[in-house]
Amino acid sequence: MSFVVLIPARMASSRLPDKPLADIAGVPMVVRVARRAAESGAARVVVAADDVRILQACSQHGVEAVLTRSDHVSGSDRLAEACALLDIGGDAMVVNVQGDEPLIDPQLVAQCAQLLRQRDDCVMSTAAHPIVERADFLNPNIVKVVLDAQSRALYFSRAPIPFQRDGASALLQPPALRHVGLYGYRAGFLRRFPQLSAAALELTEALEQLRVLWHGHHIAVQVSTLAAGIGVDTPDDLRRVRALFV
Repeated sequence: MSFVVLIPARMASSRLPDKPLADIAGVPMVVRVARRAAESGAARVVVAADDVRILQACSQHGVEAVLTRSDHVSGSDRLAEACALLDIGGDAMVVNVQGDEPLIDPQLVAQCAQLLRQRDDCVMSTAAHPIVERADFLNPNIVKVVLDAQSRALYFSRAPIPFQRDGASALLQPPALRHVGLYGYRAGFLRRFPQLSAAALELTEALEQLRVLWHGHHIAVQVSTLAAGIGVDTPDDLRRVRALFV
């Protein structure tokens, strides 16, 4: 199965400025992500950057990159432009690997592409895994997702969902699901994404995938038994990742 991995990377992170270039054992984080993504068997891995400094870092490490506009509202908007610049056809499978997931499981990337190929009822695919720590369930930096009977996303939130009405302190059974920053698209839908009007929920939660649900489309979810690794949202996250490369 042939698919392309695109990695959105922007310098203007409010919580961790210049995040794509954050050093992890001598290698910029975005390069770490690209190397992991390449292990998935993708036919091509390209970083979609908003700054020439990211292009330069990728070039120094042999990673393909393309320069996109700096004013995109979301990562999906950025990748839509990258699809046009790279002339990726409408039927091609594209997997969006977030540029702050240096420990992403390559097998999960491949599974995300395979899932979308199997689900004609969905325009996108993504991944999740069970939450085993209550602190993660309560952490707004960790996005949660709830599913319907066909393993399609009902809603994504930074809030702890589903909420326990009785206020129980224990973790849910079955466990709540942590959303992994990973999306599969058919390139044709990805290129149409910027034409979809932004949803109020998307802006409230700062979660671009809610635009897709708000417009009535379906997102298939691959539930993995394994955690995806540490995503880097804050300086503390970066310290934890760096410690693993010592």
